[in-house]
Amino acid sequence: MNPPNSGAQAEQLAAAYLRRQGLRLIEANFRCRFGEIDLVCSDRNTLVFVEVRLRASQAYGGAAASIDARKQQKLVLAARHYLQQLGSSPACRFDVVLLRGLRDNDIEWIKNAFEE
Repeated sequence: MNPPNSGAQAEQLAAAYLRRQGLRLIEANFRCRFGEIDLVCSDRNTLVFVEVRLRASQAYGGAAASIDARKQQKLVLAARHYLQQLGSSPACRFDVVLLRGLRDNDIEWIKNAFEE
């Protein structure tokens, strides 16, 4: 079980990590009726929708297994809504940042984790 506020800490850690990798944070915690996108970033000319997952345990498949088809569909719908509000259609991708703890060496970044 993760301590209270660990989700917010995980998102902050992931955002800092992605900045060090050259991405620019555009928005955190974009919410709409379809769901939430943890981080929206820019990677050169590509808009990146990032799902952050913290799992202290590998039980039940760990963090990666928690992003099932239903969750992916919610992320896609939220991303489409974001793009509609943006009024443009830049190149996009869906990345996932997996954390096994709240330290830098516990991060795994999966680019293009799934497609629309």
